[in-house]
Amino acid sequence: MKKYKLTCSLFLTIFVLQSCVTKPPENPDNICLIFQEKRSWYKAVIRSEKRWKIPPYVLMSFVYQESSFQSDAKPEREKILGFIPWFRPSTAVGYSQALNKTWEDYKDETGNTRANRKDFADSADFIGWYASKGYYQGFERTDARSLYLAYHEGYTGFKKKTYRKKQWLIKVSDRVQARSVKYQQQYWGCAKELKKKRFLFF
Repeated sequence: MKKYKLTCSLFLTIFVLQSCVTKPPENPDNICLIFQEKRSWYKAVIRSEKRWKIPPYVLMSFVYQESSFQSDAKPEREKILGFIPWFRPSTAVGYSQALNKTWEDYKDETGNTRANRKDFADSADFIGWYASKGYYQGFERTDARSLYLAYHEGYTGFKKKTYRKKQWLIKVSDRVQARSVKYQQQYWGCAKELKKKRFLFF
């Protein structure tokens, strides 16, 4: 009987933990459907936009590229001899794939000391914070391509044009820009309705 209770307790714990993990949206290619499904995400992105001036469609294109909207995303482990799991190539974690050092800089600068990279609202604020550094340096806030290159290489690296030696990164940044434009067109069609529902549901 004790073994049965222990087994039930274990399964219940696993179920609770799984239910706490936020699942990716069902329609990741449509920003309107994402926000309709994840109303708390919409609220977080709007809050980030008001604070850092980065549009929702740019921010969401970053999240899509970095983590595919997975809260616990991490870089794949490197492999020895092609099959033995080894260390991860970086300390990136969560929706924004922020590195340990950059995340600590964010917390120190913003005062958001309890921020968690697996929390969407914190990640949205982080992306807005980092991207705004480009906005205030003269970047166009809709220029997702340049903002993403700087996000990946750092603003010093961007000025040195380190990305020119990384053709794969240039292709990725082009995809981020294309997704941002797609999200922007979709967002223009549902922004008013989302704003109305925001006041009804929050």
